[in-house]
Amino acid sequence: MAGNVFGKLFRLSSFGESHGAAIGGMVDGCPAGIALTAEMIQYELDRRRPGQSDISTPRSEADRVEILSGVFEGRTTGMPIGFVVRNTNQNSKDYTLLKDIFRPSHADYTWYKKYGIRDYRGGGRSSAREHIARVVGGAIAKQVLSRYGISVNAYTSQVGEVVLAGSCSDYDLTQAEANAVRCPDDRMAAQMIALIREVKEAGDSIGGCVTGVIRGVMPGLGEPVFDRFQARLACAMMSINAAKGFEYGSGFAAASMRGSQHNDSFLMKEGQVHTATNRSGGVQGGVTNGEDICFRVAFKPVATIMTEQDTVSTDGEEVRFRAQGRHDPCVVPRAVPVVEAMAAMTVLDLLLESGQGR
Repeated sequence: MAGNVFGKLFRLSSFGESHGAAIGGMVDGCPAGIALTAEMIQYELDRRRPGQSDISTPRSEADRVEILSGVFEGRTTGMPIGFVVRNTNQNSKDYTLLKDIFRPSHADYTWYKKYGIRDYRGGGRSSAREHIARVVGGAIAKQVLSRYGISVNAYTSQVGEVVLAGSCSDYDLTQAEANAVRCPDDRMAAQMIALIREVKEAGDSIGGCVTGVIRGVMPGLGEPVFDRFQARLACAMMSINAAKGFEYGSGFAAASMRGSQHNDSFLMKEGQVHTATNRSGGVQGGVTNGEDICFRVAFKPVATIMTEQDTVSTDGEEVRFRAQGRHDPCVVPRAVPVVEAMAAMTVLDLLLESGQGR
């Protein structure tokens, strides 16, 4: 049960499977009086939904959210916010051939060993379709954070070997929604899209990175030592399907730097303490320092590919198989709103813990 609940004070509980009747959940701990409508949440769901372009899965789902409780006359009541998004376009027959085999790099084998049973239709709850509930929770959290001047944005910064240079402060992040791959640089976006189409045509898949930036967070969020801000953020990001790595600030590049190169000098700006650089990524000693919180999440190539692979059956027989069905050749563009959602819920949870979010 605990594995299906995220957060301490702002809590998301979710349910549902890829080919079940619906995905849904409950958000508890949302402050009362927050402007919230289904249309506000729907905007975020539309960014995540399948079938957006030729570089995503062709599964066609409207992903319409229904708010069941916790909202009255367009504002939150402080009560649990119940919601549901019904599945309407399942093609479960595409997975019939997979019911007796373990797909490489999927959850099939491990979940079977853990539970003794598995939903082979699209992976059941191990499917990224579970992210719908996260996006709803994140949409609600964003509405609360906006009252404090806090914004959460993310964008595609890498697809395969195509890497967007520079930092998150170098780009107008509002431009990320202007193309299918969600990259704020049109020239690099075109290269990323071309690469995704190439691997899709080859029946393969490819990975990449999402960069996130959280702005407007006041100094002082984070609870040392085991609940450091970056630790909570990393936990949230690494819970996302296909996430393989997390870094913030200078990240792994810090391993090859000297202290004289890495330290962020302090200075005064408009009567406030700031840093001249931001290699710390907005967090020092596990606590936010008021600068932009910059981080990156690495995603692996989608495990389902349309080429023949070796695997093992549930009877222990070595077999070869070719996947069928509708799948993303690259998960990164549709992961962008999920990264934002998890970041928003993490920040709001810590804000409420600090006593500043009531």
